[in-house]
Amino acid sequence: MTTRCGYVAIVGRPNVGKSTLLNRLLGQKVSITSRKPQTTRHQLLGIKTAGDDQILYVDTPGIHGDDRRAINRYMNRSALAAIRDVDVIVFMIDRTAWKSDDQLVADALSGFRGHLLVAVNKIDSLEKKHDLLPALSRLATKLPDAELVPCSALTGNNTDVLERLITERLPEGPFYFPTDQVTDRSERFLVSEIIREKVMRLLGAELPYAVTIQIDRFVDEPEVTMVDATIFVERAGQKAIIIGGKGARLKQIGTDARRDMEALMGRPVMLRTWVKVRSGWSDDERALKSLGYEE
Repeated sequence: MTTRCGYVAIVGRPNVGKSTLLNRLLGQKVSITSRKPQTTRHQLLGIKTAGDDQILYVDTPGIHGDDRRAINRYMNRSALAAIRDVDVIVFMIDRTAWKSDDQLVADALSGFRGHLLVAVNKIDSLEKKHDLLPALSRLATKLPDAELVPCSALTGNNTDVLERLITERLPEGPFYFPTDQVTDRSERFLVSEIIREKVMRLLGAELPYAVTIQIDRFVDEPEVTMVDATIFVERAGQKAIIIGGKGARLKQIGTDARRDMEALMGRPVMLRTWVKVRSGWSDDERALKSLGYEE
């Protein structure tokens, strides 16, 4: 039996739908999503095994030009590192838009010698459908070596075509992971991301990048998984925003997060959360490492 297995990096500027696409292709949620740019901060491997094929999808942070803070530089390094050793790249673009950060991504891909696919995402929300063909023509000029695939990660429209093109480009070789494994990340990591997603979704406009999560305790008891987590912010005012009046917002974050954790792990979860101030963590390389932002 001949099997195929290869790495596929999903890249693009912030907020084009990379994590939504990964979840769609896997058929389950492993990467957090929100409407806020730069929700994804780490590489995350999503593993899909179907028949004789194993696709190793690498979800990446959005590549962007603003690198004034340490966390932004970390995210760019993480995303660019994913480009080096993959077999296929899926470059995601938001509908007909082409922004300066899209050009940054295109420039980063200029030396790539593997297979390049361009996923033109969110076509379901195009206000003027007739704008798509001219946009595809412009993209074909910018990226002459790429195959263009209009799709919608949210609805699944045409993602089957994208997946077929990816699969056809995988190299022959043995599987790298067990057939039932869906990610290389631990439950501990996924739990921290779930909490951050709930904060981003509830308060992203007020706290765009000031929040990170540290899991202080993760213990499987016979009947329940015990999770203690600290939500770090950079200023006392941000702490007050997360906690909310009489703790209402923090309680809502915990309730929403626990629900997703229980769905992920298939067992009851006892979640306790605290909010603490750690000034300047997002622009401190040493602080980032201590909080799990490893290269």
